[in-house]
Amino acid sequence: MNLLHRLSVVLDMIKIQHSVFALPWACVAAFYAAAPGRPTWAQGGWILLAMVAARSAAMAFNRVADAKLDAENPRTQNRAIPAGKLGAAFTLGFALVMAGLLVLAAAMLNPLCLKLSPVALAVTMGYSYTKRFTALCHWVLGLSLAIAPVGAWLAVAPDKAAAPLPWLFGASILFWIAGADILYACEDREFDRRKGLRSVPAALGIPAALRVSLLCHVVTVAALLATGWTAGLGPWYHGAVGAIALLLAYEHAIVKPHDLRRVNQAFFHVNAVVSGVILAGGMLDLFLGR
Repeated sequence: MNLLHRLSVVLDMIKIQHSVFALPWACVAAFYAAAPGRPTWAQGGWILLAMVAARSAAMAFNRVADAKLDAENPRTQNRAIPAGKLGAAFTLGFALVMAGLLVLAAAMLNPLCLKLSPVALAVTMGYSYTKRFTALCHWVLGLSLAIAPVGAWLAVAPDKAAAPLPWLFGASILFWIAGADILYACEDREFDRRKGLRSVPAALGIPAALRVSLLCHVVTVAALLATGWTAGLGPWYHGAVGAIALLLAYEHAIVKPHDLRRVNQAFFHVNAVVSGVILAGGMLDLFLGR
């Protein structure tokens, strides 16, 4: 198998297209950090590289860390490593290269980003082991994506690190992703219990897990509203928050304790739309609402 083919398998395995979940939030944060100006093209490019590299490193490392579990789980047996399409050593090497690119991008942005890059890597890659000892793993995953808008803000305006907007924005992502991941984990409840893995569905059962997920998404909307109020954002932004509330309500309406067939639609498709809505609302508010 040549190098290009193995790289294409890796990119498919880590679902590189799902970088869309966090990128729009980082973009909005970067533009608000630069207001009334704009991020430079160089800043935008390095932020983009840092984002994609961080997620790619984390996902590839996760596939290596979970390779044995994936081979035993009927839902994941066809992933590249357990299916024999890709070696663990190559995948780990890819993860390390991506981690290096994150550090490079952080160094090119500013000294604060460089200093914080090991923290970002520790959270995003360390998440892979949290399910082995805590049901809080969903919130750790949320934290790994919450780094995106905070990091983008610090990349553009390190002198405004104390501003509430990036931290509230990050909190909204933390609970949004945690809630979505709890829904996704419902599919693996029985497997997780058998293997002694920790998750909210394994610990509490599916009906209670769905209620916890819903509570997370209520907190998400509250954090988004708090972001708008503290930053003085306008109707375009708040309209987007209203649309996101409806999307999250729909997400919970299509996943039932006795019917998990639409979990993938809720996790992947609806949440991709959520990211698009925050991008549209945030940018329209910035350019047209002021």
